Amino acid sequence: MLIEHRGRRPVVDPTATVLPTAVLSGDVRIGPRARILHGAVLTAEDGTIVIGAESIVMEHALVRGRQGHAVTIGDRVLVGPHAHVNGATIGDEAFIATGASIFPGAVIGEGAEVRINGVVHVNTTLEPGAVVPIGWVALGTPAHLFAADRHEEIWAVQQTLDFPGTVYGVDRNAGMAEIMRRQSEFYAAHARDVVIEPPAPGDDVVDRVPATSSEREQRIDADGEEEQ
Repeated sequence: MLIEHRGRRPVVDPTATVLPTAVLSGDVRIGPRARILHGAVLTAEDGTIVIGAESIVMEHALVRGRQGHAVTIGDRVLVGPHAHVNGATIGDEAFIATGASIFPGAVIGEGAEVRINGVVHVNTTLEPGAVVPIGWVALGTPAHLFAADRHEEIWAVQQTLDFPGTVYGVDRNAGMAEIMRRQSEFYAAHARDVVIEPPAPGDDVVDRVPATSSEREQRIDADGEEEQ
């Protein structure tokens, strides 16, 4: 499903494949021979998402682009099932395994690996060829690696990386009431989304591309119904 969000539409290279149950919303750009598999969601909220050539986003992965934290995924990258990539840059030929989480401001170097359920935290740089082991956490620039049970050591680094400011745009002392008020207002923009219908077989694709939101408003006929 392709969706216009905040007036921006996905652009898919003609050699790429987007499966029917995948969702592309907003300013998403899919490169040559890339494959977006069933259930994957690529949502460019108020930023961009760029997927490079021959990269694959597998089933039920979530990729989210945000203002100030666009997503750039290089060429020949694998984003595994149920992985979460939010506002990060991923270099060519990197491997993001099942259930891995990559947070805003993170940079994954060329050929690096984030293995099953690994975490690369906000504003963290994983050097080219580096490996985050299964279930481990990477923090800082350059990244330091921690087993998940080293909570106190993780927190000592994590609190310097400004997760609340990076992800939510608030001070660390802001409570959930303020964070969720802002988030609710932000995501309300989806109420104005427009689903882009695919062309029917044999139709001229150019003629079938729906108008943008502003153009749709101008095409309301005298009876108040949209022209077909």
